[in-house]
Amino acid sequence: MPFNNFREKQQPKSTGRKHFAVLLDPDNLDEARCLQLLHMSEASHVDFFFVGGSLITTDNQASIIQLIKQHSQIPVILFPSNSLHIDKQADGILLLSLISGRNPEFLIGQHVLSSPILKASQLQVYPTGYMLVDCGRQTTASYMSGTTPIPYDKPAIATCTAMAGELLGLKYIYLDGGSGAAKPISAEMISAVREAVDVPVIVGGGINTVEKAKAALEAGADVIVVGNHIEKNPGFLAEVSSVVNSYNPALDIHR
Repeated sequence: MPFNNFREKQQPKSTGRKHFAVLLDPDNLDEARCLQLLHMSEASHVDFFFVGGSLITTDNQASIIQLIKQHSQIPVILFPSNSLHIDKQADGILLLSLISGRNPEFLIGQHVLSSPILKASQLQVYPTGYMLVDCGRQTTASYMSGTTPIPYDKPAIATCTAMAGELLGLKYIYLDGGSGAAKPISAEMISAVREAVDVPVIVGGGINTVEKAKAALEAGADVIVVGNHIEKNPGFLAEVSSVVNSYNPALDIHR
């Protein structure tokens, strides 16, 4: 799976290639809209689809994943909010441990419930330290998890949290402002976390302009995630992809 090649192993602190993930919320997609995004994502050389959300209120997830597998070669990575959202049709799963909070249910509880299912599946498991950051408004993720996000202007807290996650053996760090964030995670926080850990750093939430995408990449994000804004403005997908590709070797553009 391509997640295994996020970083150059010989140079742990080097950024390596940049990646672009499109977050698809099953609650917000019908078949026609999903197919439109699939075709645009293929044309723009998107790296991954993250599928899921903090609150899934429909039974669309399985059909959305099936549609992706039928019409696209882009890997499908589950972005689950709990153990009920595991789907064996996907290629992999971000096994999210909410290390920014202190709710044991999302630190380890849901993982215990899902472990026998994941062990019996063919899903590639990506242990991920998930960190919610206060980006201007309460998000579904913070409300549903009952946790307090990391303050926006406290990069030291984010840095120490990320380091703790890495020391515990987590293989990825995901900084998330949440769906519909009022502003993106600051370049200062991204840079501080990037310098503190050797694992890939994923950044999402509030990336709704080309300038914000560039700022996250320049600060050290290995992967940027865009979802909510693409649902409203599908043309933004190609714009972000162009920005990501500009950081990668020309011969590697088709990834």
